[in-house]
Amino acid sequence: MVTFIGDDRPGLVEQLSSAIERCGGNWQESRLSQLGGKFAGLVLVTLAEDAGDTLEQALKGLASSGISVRVTPASVAAAPAAGQRITLAVLGPDRPGIVREISRALAAEQVNVIDMESEVSSAPMSGEPLFRAEILAEIPQGASQEALTDALDGIAEQMTLEIDLGANSVAR
Repeated sequence: MVTFIGDDRPGLVEQLSSAIERCGGNWQESRLSQLGGKFAGLVLVTLAEDAGDTLEQALKGLASSGISVRVTPASVAAAPAAGQRITLAVLGPDRPGIVREISRALAAEQVNVIDMESEVSSAPMSGEPLFRAEILAEIPQGASQEALTDALDGIAEQMTLEIDLGANSVAR
Protein backbone atom coordinates (compact mmCIF):
# COMPACT_ATOMS: atom_id res chain seq x y z
CA MET A 1 0.00 0.00 0.00
CA VAL A 2 1.45 3.33 -1.05
CA THR A 3 0.28 6.54 0.61
CA PHE A 4 1.45 9.90 -0.68
CA ILE A 5 0.93 13.64 -0.45
CA GLY A 6 2.41 16.53 -2.37
CA ASP A 7 1.62 19.99 -3.67
CA ASP A 8 -1.05 19.66 -6.34
CA ARG A 9 0.41 19.96 -9.84
CA PRO A 10 0.27 18.29 -13.23
CA GLY A 11 2.47 15.20 -13.56
CA LEU A 12 2.40 14.05 -9.94
CA VAL A 13 0.44 10.86 -10.67
CA GLU A 14 2.66 10.17 -13.69
CA GLN A 15 5.77 10.34 -11.48
CA LEU A 16 4.28 7.86 -9.01
CA SER A 17 2.98 5.45 -11.65
CA SER A 18 6.29 5.51 -13.55
CA ALA A 19 8.27 4.67 -10.40
CA ILE A 20 5.86 1.83 -9.62
CA GLU A 21 6.13 0.42 -13.15
CA ARG A 22 9.95 0.66 -13.20
CA CYS A 23 10.01 -1.57 -10.11
CA GLY A 24 7.73 -4.15 -11.73
CA GLY A 25 4.69 -3.06 -9.75
CA ASN A 26 1.12 -3.03 -10.96
CA TRP A 27 -1.26 -0.23 -9.88
CA GLN A 28 -4.40 -2.12 -8.73
CA GLU A 29 -6.73 0.25 -6.88
CA SER A 30 -6.50 3.81 -5.69
CA ARG A 31 -8.25 6.68 -3.96
CA LEU A 32 -6.75 10.02 -4.94
CA SER A 33 -7.97 13.50 -4.08
CA GLN A 34 -7.10 17.17 -4.17
CA LEU A 35 -7.65 19.04 -0.93
CA GLY A 36 -6.29 22.31 0.41
CA GLY A 37 -3.78 22.78 -2.41
CA LYS A 38 -2.39 19.30 -1.83
CA PHE A 39 -2.89 16.07 -3.75
CA ALA A 40 -2.96 12.89 -1.70
CA GLY A 41 -3.82 9.28 -2.16
CA LEU A 42 -3.75 5.62 -1.34
CA VAL A 43 -2.61 3.16 -4.00
CA LEU A 44 -2.78 -0.61 -3.75
CA VAL A 45 0.20 -1.98 -5.68
CA THR A 46 1.03 -5.61 -6.42
CA LEU A 47 4.62 -6.62 -7.08
CA ALA A 48 7.07 -9.43 -6.54
CA GLU A 49 7.74 -10.07 -2.87
CA ASP A 50 11.44 -9.25 -3.20
CA ALA A 51 10.75 -5.89 -4.94
CA GLY A 52 9.25 -4.10 -1.92
CA ASP A 53 12.47 -2.43 -0.78
CA THR A 54 13.31 -1.37 -4.34
CA LEU A 55 9.87 0.22 -4.73
CA GLU A 56 10.14 1.97 -1.40
CA GLN A 57 13.54 3.47 -2.33
CA ALA A 58 12.29 4.56 -5.77
CA LEU A 59 9.25 6.26 -4.27
CA LYS A 60 11.23 7.91 -1.48
CA GLY A 61 13.42 9.34 -4.23
CA LEU A 62 10.42 11.45 -5.25
CA ALA A 63 10.89 13.57 -2.11
CA SER A 64 13.18 15.86 -4.10
CA SER A 65 10.15 16.81 -6.20
CA GLY A 66 8.01 17.51 -3.12
CA ILE A 67 6.17 14.20 -2.83
CA SER A 68 6.09 12.53 0.58
CA VAL A 69 5.54 8.77 0.27
CA ARG A 70 5.06 5.89 2.68
CA VAL A 71 4.98 2.21 1.72
CA THR A 72 3.16 -0.20 4.02
CA PRO A 73 2.88 -3.92 3.29
CA ALA A 74 -0.76 -4.84 2.80
CA SER A 75 -2.05 -8.27 3.59
CA VAL A 76 -5.14 -10.02 2.41
CA ALA A 77 -7.62 -9.51 5.22
CA ALA A 78 -10.14 -12.13 6.15
CA ALA A 79 -13.52 -11.42 4.62
CA PRO A 80 -15.60 -9.45 7.12
CA ALA A 81 -18.89 -10.85 8.30
CA ALA A 82 -21.73 -9.86 6.02
CA GLY A 83 -23.40 -6.65 7.04
CA GLN A 84 -25.78 -4.10 5.65
CA ARG A 85 -24.38 -1.10 3.85
CA ILE A 86 -25.94 2.23 4.73
CA THR A 87 -25.51 5.81 3.60
CA LEU A 88 -25.66 8.92 5.73
CA ALA A 89 -26.21 12.38 4.29
CA VAL A 90 -25.40 15.14 6.77
CA LEU A 91 -26.24 18.82 6.27
CA GLY A 92 -26.31 21.78 8.63
CA PRO A 93 -24.53 24.79 10.06
CA ASP A 94 -20.81 24.15 10.43
CA ARG A 95 -19.45 23.86 13.94
CA PRO A 96 -16.69 21.95 15.72
CA GLY A 97 -17.54 18.40 16.75
CA ILE A 98 -19.91 17.25 13.99
CA VAL A 99 -17.63 14.50 12.68
CA ARG A 100 -16.62 13.50 16.22
CA GLU A 101 -20.23 13.09 17.37
CA ILE A 102 -21.35 11.16 14.29
CA SER A 103 -18.29 8.91 14.28
CA ARG A 104 -18.75 8.26 18.01
CA ALA A 105 -22.36 7.14 17.40
CA LEU A 106 -21.24 4.88 14.55
CA ALA A 107 -18.44 3.34 16.61
CA ALA A 108 -20.79 2.70 19.55
CA GLU A 109 -22.87 0.45 17.27
CA GLN A 110 -19.76 -1.16 15.69
CA VAL A 111 -20.56 0.50 12.34
CA ASN A 112 -17.56 0.59 10.00
CA VAL A 113 -17.01 3.71 7.86
CA ILE A 114 -16.09 2.61 4.34
CA ASP A 115 -16.00 5.98 2.59
CA MET A 116 -16.59 9.57 3.69
CA GLU A 117 -16.49 12.90 1.91
CA SER A 118 -17.16 16.22 3.61
CA GLU A 119 -16.98 19.89 2.79
CA VAL A 120 -17.87 23.28 4.16
CA SER A 121 -19.46 25.76 1.76
CA SER A 122 -21.50 28.95 2.02
CA ALA A 123 -25.24 28.65 2.60
CA PRO A 124 -27.15 30.05 -0.42
CA MET A 125 -29.06 32.87 1.28
CA SER A 126 -27.12 33.70 4.43
CA GLY A 127 -23.58 32.92 3.34
CA GLU A 128 -23.02 31.16 6.68
CA PRO A 129 -20.70 28.12 6.69
CA LEU A 130 -22.66 24.98 5.81
CA PHE A 131 -21.30 21.51 6.61
CA ARG A 132 -22.12 18.66 4.26
CA ALA A 133 -21.00 15.01 4.43
CA GLU A 134 -21.75 11.79 2.60
CA ILE A 135 -20.83 8.60 4.44
CA LEU A 136 -20.92 5.01 3.25
CA ALA A 137 -20.80 2.58 6.15
CA GLU A 138 -21.55 -1.01 7.08
CA ILE A 139 -23.68 -2.17 10.00
CA PRO A 140 -22.65 -5.60 11.27
CA GLN A 141 -25.16 -8.37 10.98
CA GLY A 142 -27.36 -8.46 14.06
CA ALA A 143 -26.62 -4.88 15.14
CA SER A 144 -29.50 -2.59 16.04
CA GLN A 145 -30.20 -0.04 13.33
CA GLU A 146 -32.85 1.40 15.65
CA ALA A 147 -30.23 2.27 18.28
CA LEU A 148 -28.11 3.95 15.59
CA THR A 149 -31.11 5.89 14.29
CA ASP A 150 -31.94 7.07 17.82
CA ALA A 151 -28.35 8.21 18.43
CA LEU A 152 -28.19 10.05 15.10
CA ASP A 153 -31.57 11.70 15.74
CA GLY A 154 -30.24 12.98 19.07
CA ILE A 155 -27.14 14.41 17.39
CA ALA A 156 -29.25 16.01 14.66
CA GLU A 157 -31.46 17.71 17.23
CA GLN A 158 -28.58 18.82 19.46
CA MET A 159 -26.47 20.20 16.59
CA THR A 160 -29.28 21.46 14.30
CA LEU A 161 -28.39 19.03 11.51
CA GLU A 162 -30.26 17.03 8.94
CA ILE A 163 -28.99 13.44 9.03
CA ASP A 164 -30.61 11.15 6.50
CA LEU A 165 -29.91 7.46 7.01
CA GLY A 166 -30.59 5.21 4.04
CA ALA A 167 -29.95 1.64 3.03
CA ASN A 168 -27.41 1.04 0.30
CA SER A 169 -28.31 -1.68 -2.16
CA VAL A 170 -24.79 -3.11 -2.25
CA ALA A 171 -24.76 -6.23 -0.07
CA ARG A 172 -21.69 -8.24 0.95
